[in-house]
Amino acid sequence: MSTSPRVVIIGAGIVGTNLADELSSRGWTNVTVVEQGPLELAGGSTSHAPGLVFQNNGSRTMTQFATYTVEKLLGLSKDGQSCFNQVGGLELATTPERLKDLHRKMGLMTSWGVESRIIDADECEKHYPLLTTGALSDGHEILGGLLIPSDGLALAARAVQLLIERASERGVEFRGSTTVTGIARDGGKVTGVETDAGLIPADIVVSCAGFWGRELGKMVGLEVPLLPLGHQYAVTTPLPELEGVNELPKGASKPILRYQDKDLYYREWGDRIGIGSYAHRPMPVDMTRLPQVSAEEMSDHKMPSRLDFTLEDFLPAWEDSQDLLPALRNAEIEDGFNGIFSFTPDGGPLIGEHPDLSGFFVAEAVWVTHSAGVAKAVAELLIEGRSRTDLHGTELTRFEKVQTSDDYVSETSQQNFVEIYDILHPLQPKESPRDLRVSPFHVRQKELGAFFLEASAWERPHWFEANRGLLEELPDEWQAPERESWSGMFHSPISAAEAWKTRTAVALYDMTPLKRLEVVGPGAEALLHRLSTGNITKKPGAVTYCLLLEHDGGIRSDVTVARLEDERFQLGVNSNVDFDYLRAEARRQSAADPSQWAHVSDITGSTCCIGLWGPLAREVIGKVSDDDLSNDGLKYFRAKEISVGGIPVTAMRLSYVGELGWELYTSAEYGLKLWDLLFEAGQEFGIIAAGRGAFNSLRLEKGYRLWGTDMNTEHHPYQAGLGFSVAKDKVGFTGAEALAERKEQPAEKTLRCLTIDDGRSVVLGKEPVYVDGEASGYVTSAAYGFSIHRPIAYAWLPTAVGIGDRVEIEYFGERIPATVTAEPLYDPSMERIRG
Repeated sequence: MSTSPRVVIIGAGIVGTNLADELSSRGWTNVTVVEQGPLELAGGSTSHAPGLVFQNNGSRTMTQFATYTVEKLLGLSKDGQSCFNQVGGLELATTPERLKDLHRKMGLMTSWGVESRIIDADECEKHYPLLTTGALSDGHEILGGLLIPSDGLALAARAVQLLIERASERGVEFRGSTTVTGIARDGGKVTGVETDAGLIPADIVVSCAGFWGRELGKMVGLEVPLLPLGHQYAVTTPLPELEGVNELPKGASKPILRYQDKDLYYREWGDRIGIGSYAHRPMPVDMTRLPQVSAEEMSDHKMPSRLDFTLEDFLPAWEDSQDLLPALRNAEIEDGFNGIFSFTPDGGPLIGEHPDLSGFFVAEAVWVTHSAGVAKAVAELLIEGRSRTDLHGTELTRFEKVQTSDDYVSETSQQNFVEIYDILHPLQPKESPRDLRVSPFHVRQKELGAFFLEASAWERPHWFEANRGLLEELPDEWQAPERESWSGMFHSPISAAEAWKTRTAVALYDMTPLKRLEVVGPGAEALLHRLSTGNITKKPGAVTYCLLLEHDGGIRSDVTVARLEDERFQLGVNSNVDFDYLRAEARRQSAADPSQWAHVSDITGSTCCIGLWGPLAREVIGKVSDDDLSNDGLKYFRAKEISVGGIPVTAMRLSYVGELGWELYTSAEYGLKLWDLLFEAGQEFGIIAAGRGAFNSLRLEKGYRLWGTDMNTEHHPYQAGLGFSVAKDKVGFTGAEALAERKEQPAEKTLRCLTIDDGRSVVLGKEPVYVDGEASGYVTSAAYGFSIHRPIAYAWLPTAVGIGDRVEIEYFGERIPATVTAEPLYDPSMERIRG
């Protein structure tokens, strides 16, 4: 008899059935899968999905999901036929910009370990003979393509049936035509799933309901930020050119084809062509108006997720398709529909546990492309406590509250639909919605001509036009080389002047978007000491940089902990995920011992922060504060309450840019006055406002890591260069035992600092790094180092690669020589920051 927890999975589509298979293969067989439709054809997105599996993605995690899906479906077979047709994938370029972008994407694939290559127009035609050989109607022509041989087509419906069969043999129960009516819970934990056929007891419930996920979330008070959207798909009449070419009636032998310059993709469907279009207007779906289809009526052409075809929306795509594939000029549209898929504000899936209801998990907004990989990650999360694949970019709770509102989800998800095949720069900002979250200094920043980019709905200045005049004063050695167009997008030479002023005078940085938490109560110290790698039991006034680890020793976040009072701490954390993690842990601790209660609150919006940094920072603050801010008065990594022009301020002696100064915190009501006081006081010292462009350069010169970019849950502190953040002789913290074991084992990869040999080429991140001609790692962060007058890149490389070794970074198909360099590059003795 199984000793596994009672698990109920809601949804028997490609995700839910994969999850049942992954759990049962690991010994968790006390599993029930509930599906509102018939098991033979559930009627969700899986039932009509065209089955394209392409691994090309800017996210390493998403590529890993897709690669696992390929591997699993290839091995899932019956009667000699697998559930994956590995025909390859071909992305076309009909503009120079797209061809250049394909070179960038090939670099991504190399970084993530997926074979790909750029082919010319003639080879594109050899792989896909139906392609036009002449000019297109818009004057362009096929210039080349990106070929990924391991891509292909999933037989999603067949896979679902084989997964049901395999999991059933292990003891998993599948219940079709069963409607979920509620989620039973008690004491903050799930206890079962209520259905029209009665209660199913459960210790764990996983929502794999697809585009119904948002509605299901409402049953448990959870905002699931996804939007169901209609997506047009059509199948042509038979083509003579394909007669007898494919063995199976719905089979294929040519690569899946993506014509992204026109927002189109194609797959063979026996002797027909299937055409998917993102070229039409976004079509949000009103869930209350979905067609009601009984189990008896359900068919390939009639299901809840298959909406009526709107031919007028498809006609432009049909003309473009006939232009690209001339054989279609003699064909017609035999069948078409608007199929429902899920989109999210950032385009990623939603994975994780309800922050306030223990045992309720979500795996939503997952396409067939990533289905098996997501299921594997969720199975690991449930059984082992964490996924072996880094999930920080897919966490359910990664969005801020404003980003889960209906309006925000609708607008941003529709925009993601529109831009799905666009060439987007890594810093490409949203055009709307904007100005949702602004610091109290926003009005002054606008007056100074700030150029804003957006992150987590915050407006963040990247440079200030008011500083453009400083370029005339900038010393020759501080002049940065002109950048090529891609790395220069969303960059200004003004950042060089702002870095120069920070290093030589003084600058104000808006640090308000850094998420801040307050932890209070008699159990606050115990909570933070148990969860973190640092010694936070010091007296009030101490500030500690430390890590939060997974149970296996991987880095789940880095945090700054300031002890302001015996039972009050202020934390700088990375995201809402940290907030929910700490809240959940505080609840568990309080429940276990009520005398050790701790309360965690998000104080970001009610407070603000100015980074006042530079060699003249002490002169500036001395004009508006009588408090002792000398080295003896406030040592490095210490905090104290001070008054600045009568404003109560918490000053922390920290610096992300490697210069003398403080993070100055106050409540939002005083923020604008604090900015004005400091800015006026600093005029005689040449004070400026500086932005994220300078900030990123300065932090890399100091070797400061950015969590989620430079390291994540896959890495442990010692290989990431953060061993110093683990307190000596500290035991018993989360992940301590596993970390001690990992420390003794040689790490395969180490985070290394590189400098670019030519002194001018700036890369952006995620590019492959070659060692002795072999792709061996990838870039994490990169910037031009204004102070050291060289471009910098950090990269994960084999541990055997040492200081002084030469490597090459591939950037848009070109190899750029670089050298592994000792870090930090700037002020290694820490004299300036401690000055």
